[in-house]
Amino acid sequence: MEIRELDRSEWPKQLLEIPQPPERLWVRGALPPAGHKMLTVVGSRAMTRYGQEACEKLITGLAGYPISIVSGLALGTDTCAHKAALSAGLHTFVVPGSGLGDDVLYPRSNRPFAKEILKAGGGMISEYPPDEPSRVYYFPERNRIMVGLSDAILIIEAGQKSGTLITARLAGEYNKDLLAIPHRIGDPHAFGSHLFIRLGAALVSDPLHILEALHIAPRESPATGVAPSDLEDAELVIWNMLDEPMTRDEILRSCLDVVRPTSDVGRTTSNIGTGEALTALVALELRGLIREEFGAWHRT
Repeated sequence: MEIRELDRSEWPKQLLEIPQPPERLWVRGALPPAGHKMLTVVGSRAMTRYGQEACEKLITGLAGYPISIVSGLALGTDTCAHKAALSAGLHTFVVPGSGLGDDVLYPRSNRPFAKEILKAGGGMISEYPPDEPSRVYYFPERNRIMVGLSDAILIIEAGQKSGTLITARLAGEYNKDLLAIPHRIGDPHAFGSHLFIRLGAALVSDPLHILEALHIAPRESPATGVAPSDLEDAELVIWNMLDEPMTRDEILRSCLDVVRPTSDVGRTTSNIGTGEALTALVALELRGLIREEFGAWHRT
């Protein structure tokens, strides 16, 4: 896909307002659609399972809203954010620490994925000439572009020496809203998130929190809590249990305590065995009625 230099009149207006604007900009693919809010997502390259699940949950929950997801194409959090955006049908925008040419995009292992982003209608932007390879000091430099583009910055996770801390500091200097997800106490990946939450960053645990930060009114959600009429006996029991999220083990134990009538000769009641409960759980998931997130099952 063609790489072209942007005329200054085409620049995203946010980049004209930062303290150290770039001298030139090249773009490849589609710029963010007019009227879209820009959410920059940053975090560790050594992403944890918790961080991945949180990133996917939050971005998936933004599906259908006028939001572009901005990140840097690095391994870990950046890749997760871009992939989650594509899965949710959101526009995603890459700011690499290199030029935009196929032979210089960094990291090399993500070059095929960069083409997927472009094919899906996403885009890339850089202040470096198209054939300029990545250099160590380009990454802190490009962070100001990511922050400058954004309406809010979301920290997924960051260790004590993470480059994400530079991005978060720039958010304060550029007067951008900073968002962070909470982690377990003592988790080394929690250092950045917990530090900035203490300093005033908004704690985010639900997509609605992001919509609030971006000043986007949430859509009215359909009524929930009414079980489909065609559920099997065990499926209905599990559905009714999930007024509140439960782990799989909690569901299985609760099913063993269920007392229900039976027509078996010589027996008047029965419980729901583990095999029957697991079958019902899978059936509900396949129908899209329940899903598992962060180790707990809940209704969709």
